[in-house]
Amino acid sequence: MPAPRLRTTPLPGIGVQYELTTRRHDTLSVIAHRDRNRTLNVHHDDDPDSAGLSLVLTGAEALSLADALLPSHNNPNLLHTSDFGLIAEQVTITGTSYWNGRTLGETRMRTETGASIVAVMRRSHAIPSPGPDFRLHGGDVIIVIGTREGVDGAHEILERG
Repeated sequence: MPAPRLRTTPLPGIGVQYELTTRRHDTLSVIAHRDRNRTLNVHHDDDPDSAGLSLVLTGAEALSLADALLPSHNNPNLLHTSDFGLIAEQVTITGTSYWNGRTLGETRMRTETGASIVAVMRRSHAIPSPGPDFRLHGGDVIIVIGTREGVDGAHEILERG
């Protein structure tokens, strides 16, 4: 069986559409909108306007779906697991986040969860070991390390709306 092909189509003003035709001749398409939302469609024939299923997903929902499609050891948010039971994951601060403009110390991350923020990726550069006075901004990618429970707690804190 030949390898599946993913067809890419630019959608001016909207984003990009990705289409995959399955071995059963169903077409799965994902429209990656410019606002980071995704629309997932399933077509059962050659007419792309006759979607049998159409779901609109937020960026976070799309990432969760991608995590479900790939085992957690391939999860792009999961950076490392060690024999000591510590893991590192990424958490993105959105522009509408409660933490946008607040300091790292205000999160009380280590006190509340035992997890540590070891770096912040901002635009194209890393800020290692940010202190409690470090101000978070929308788009920052936070690197958190701790136990599974601690990192889950960090997600709950940092994803506060």
